[in-house]
Amino acid sequence: MSDLPIAEHALLSDCHSAALVSRAGSVEWLCFPRFDSPAIFGRLLDDAAGHWSITPAAKYRAMRRYLDRTMVLETTFETSTGTATLTDALAIGANNTGHELGKGAPRLLIRQVSCTSGSVDVEVQYRPRPEYGLIHPLLSQVDGGVTARGGAEWLVLSTPVPLAVSGSSASAHLSVHAGESALFGLHRSTLEQVPAHIWSQDDLRARLQATVAGWRSWSELHQNYQGPWADQVHHSGRVLQALTYQPSGAIVAAATTSLPEGAGGERNWDYRFTWVRDASFTMDALWVAACPDEAGDFFAFLATAAAGSLSNRTPLQIMFGVGGEHDLSERTLPHLAGWKDSRPVRVGNGAWSQQQVDVYGELLDAAHRLHEQIGELDEDTRAFLVACADAATVRWQEPDQGIWEVRGDARHFVYSKVMCWVALDRAIAIADRIGAEDKIAEWTGVKEEIFTAVLRDGWNEAAGAFTQYFGSEDLDASNLMLPIVGFLPATHPQMKATIDAIAERLTDSRGLVYRYRTEGGVDGLAGEEGTFLLCTFWLAQAQAMAGELDRARATFERALSYANDVGLLAEEVDPQTGEMLGNFPQAFSHIGLVNAAYAISLAEQAGESDPTGLVRHDRAQEPLPAPAG
Repeated sequence: MSDLPIAEHALLSDCHSAALVSRAGSVEWLCFPRFDSPAIFGRLLDDAAGHWSITPAAKYRAMRRYLDRTMVLETTFETSTGTATLTDALAIGANNTGHELGKGAPRLLIRQVSCTSGSVDVEVQYRPRPEYGLIHPLLSQVDGGVTARGGAEWLVLSTPVPLAVSGSSASAHLSVHAGESALFGLHRSTLEQVPAHIWSQDDLRARLQATVAGWRSWSELHQNYQGPWADQVHHSGRVLQALTYQPSGAIVAAATTSLPEGAGGERNWDYRFTWVRDASFTMDALWVAACPDEAGDFFAFLATAAAGSLSNRTPLQIMFGVGGEHDLSERTLPHLAGWKDSRPVRVGNGAWSQQQVDVYGELLDAAHRLHEQIGELDEDTRAFLVACADAATVRWQEPDQGIWEVRGDARHFVYSKVMCWVALDRAIAIADRIGAEDKIAEWTGVKEEIFTAVLRDGWNEAAGAFTQYFGSEDLDASNLMLPIVGFLPATHPQMKATIDAIAERLTDSRGLVYRYRTEGGVDGLAGEEGTFLLCTFWLAQAQAMAGELDRARATFERALSYANDVGLLAEEVDPQTGEMLGNFPQAFSHIGLVNAAYAISLAEQAGESDPTGLVRHDRAQEPLPAPAG
């Protein structure tokens, strides 16, 4: 069982796959060659599932940071005899700059230990365990390194010092003195390819420098946001880029699987896939914190992957693999104990086969957001977007599993209805672009029906708020999206009452927002979960749009305070301990940060000309912010 706090980890990425490194200098998670590939190091989920550590042999104090404008990690170890830095990076492709970040990545993890003063003794432990710890590979010493063979993979560890091999593990002790450095490189290949090769010290150093330069080039070309919390917004933009699968443009929801929503519970899911649900939120965040190019790549991926999943008989599939795969069948890994004994550990995600009618709105909202940037749409894409709007006209009346993918009974969730309204609203706005002018009258009529139904059946007098589903008295944080998508102004009395009700009755003692209360059993799962950072950022965004800037700033800062020391956010926060929960780092949380910061910036600018702060927000007619790059 692994119990190292989630906050102790930092992310590495080559825009194909991801690694998590602990403050102690241990790689606790690594998937090659894709985000959703079986882990080579998986100690994050079980002590026996493999790791690679480079750690001082004596007692030390550790501090860490990302090198400026990069996702290259630097950990500084201070010992009684000297100071050493450990620099970690997943290498990007040769000569990657700007828009090509990650192209041709060599599947190479580089680790450089350098002594800056005195001398430091370092211990190296190397325990690869492919296929989530199932395989104990055959390790062999070769000139300049150690090879590992087992299953379908061939791993070569390039090392400046000999490693002692014992079974499926290897170790070494080295001393580094002031001015000295030693570089290690783990290269992955397959048995069908030419075996991975030994990298020289000069080659590793050059590739590390190129990776730093590539990230900085991307940041300089793509990141121009200058509003409040600019450093955090820019960093979140880099995190979203780090969670992007470069060959397709897909963005994974998180880099991990089965980090639980409640320690010791069963709410453990695989988030290494891409959700249609995230599209409209992600488009906004990429526009502010990255670049329209990245937003366009993500939309192109979704439109291509989703187009084959919509028919007269079947609803739009809600999620896909990073290469566009449709079948994401879920299974458990019983040999893994899970983080803090949180079982089962799952790979794949059974939600792929759910119906969630909100996805039509999120996809069409994304198309509307980008319609000036993505150029002329081809005939197939136009037909697909029209089909999405047509599906919304019918399926809005059906119950579904909702944005939170409940595994209980399908319901008439308010958010799902609102997003069908969004689908039609945005389709009408771009009807001329998708060749659907003849559909406007029909879509307008259904849009008005949905609006009336939500006001009538989604509002509950006893709750004094819009509630989770028709006929319910329970609150749901997703209703904070009503003003954000332009369904109602944040200053509308019923919307303002909903915002206040969520702030007062759907929060923990720290003021962080729950998605919903689990006690009612709506999600069909046992146990409880933590508060949701995305929902807390939504609250800040809604408060800003309502003109309550002091409250919005306080809510924003409250959520931001739960970032770890290198600025990464998990999905949730434990309401008792304040500890991070859920898969990590979580794209949704960083998306929420970017969008809330931008909303507060807009509200502050509007307040200068409208001191009441009661600015009208109509998303469908809202001009796009100035491009970030």
